[in-house]
Amino acid sequence: MIPFLSEAAVLAAQAPIIEAHYFAILFGLGGMILAIAWLPMLLKRLPLSLPMICVAVGTILFSIEPFARWAPHPEKTPVLVERATELIVIVSLMGAGLKIERALGWRRWNVTWRLLGIAMPITILLVMLLGHQLLGLGFAAALLFGGVLSPTDPVLAGDVQIDHDENEEEAEAKFALTSEAGLNDAFAFPFVHLAVAIALSGGLSAKVLATWALQDVLWKLGAGLAVGAVLGWLIGWTLYRLPDGARLSKTGDGFIALGATLVVYTLAEFTHGYGFLAVFVAGLMIRRAAKGHDFNKRLHDFADESERLLMMLLLLLFGGMLAAGLLAEIGWREMLFAAIMLLVIRPVAGWISLLGVKRPKLERAIIAFFGIRGLGSVYYLSYGLNHADFGRVSGLWGTLGLIVAVSILMHGILVTPALDKLGRHYHKLGMPGARGRGQASA
Repeated sequence: MIPFLSEAAVLAAQAPIIEAHYFAILFGLGGMILAIAWLPMLLKRLPLSLPMICVAVGTILFSIEPFARWAPHPEKTPVLVERATELIVIVSLMGAGLKIERALGWRRWNVTWRLLGIAMPITILLVMLLGHQLLGLGFAAALLFGGVLSPTDPVLAGDVQIDHDENEEEAEAKFALTSEAGLNDAFAFPFVHLAVAIALSGGLSAKVLATWALQDVLWKLGAGLAVGAVLGWLIGWTLYRLPDGARLSKTGDGFIALGATLVVYTLAEFTHGYGFLAVFVAGLMIRRAAKGHDFNKRLHDFADESERLLMMLLLLLFGGMLAAGLLAEIGWREMLFAAIMLLVIRPVAGWISLLGVKRPKLERAIIAFFGIRGLGSVYYLSYGLNHADFGRVSGLWGTLGLIVAVSILMHGILVTPALDKLGRHYHKLGMPGARGRGQASA
């Protein structure tokens, strides 16, 4: 059956249930929206995070009637999962770009380039090898899973990202993790495309490799970068450089950030470029155009609020996936894979990439460890499986679900004490340091 038609049938079957419990759903949705505004203040000094709460609520909600009957599953609605996660990732990438004021440069972004150029390829290679040996994946499926798990998540990394008004020179760890999350979604895409091309052609050949290098690497990265830079400059100009009567910033409307996100992303996709890269670069350009202007914070705040609302909804649905049996086929191999991915592959790849960087060891350890996996990985897996047949890979969804759930739990518990310890370490060394999560959010 065509995926879109099967999804339409699933949604149509759920309509009577939604109608019967319409006001209860509205009440619950309103309560959750109020909670996501309130909870960050309550959780800022606790080893908890908003994503942890959302997933827990979603799991409980979809475990009871009548909601258990329409708990979501990525294999039932693959296109819906792909598009929903795509939307939240681009909104998050715009927010990440609007946070960063540091000008692009080889030395200024040294840690970021190392994470992208060294840690990411190492992660992909090790995931491929482990996926083949432990999970029995074929070459194309193993490469796909490597691309899926290589990027850190811009959506769930809010607690380790730099704040809009935070001193980037004092918060190097947060800057590194924010900039890495902003760029590595785009840089993971070529590997996903290569896996799809290999699956469609039945194997790796010189023709497949040449087409991939020219089209999916050079053109798509170049087009995404160009569209993001040009449109970001143009939007920044209309916001801050036009005469007062026509200057877009005079409206005071923060939803301009959402409009800019959608326009940049779609135009980049129309040119067959990477929209993820274009959106992040556009955010950087808009922030650079707004030096010292208060309206940039308004744009960032709206993007951040939109991201949190979308994150809440998608994490509720992710909790529903867990309740629907996403982890039902998990065995010891999948659990071992998840443990090695989170506790060995990312920390080791990150640590290797930072060798020779003249920063405190604790800071480098935090950068290497806090590479949370989340909704971006869900997008890439749904994209790959929607565009090619990789054989019997149903276990990939369960494995990814386990990695995302454990990543949310583990990083949510550890981020506050880790950043607080880093702040105390800086103070002990007599150097400026990153604020802890609670201080940054106060």
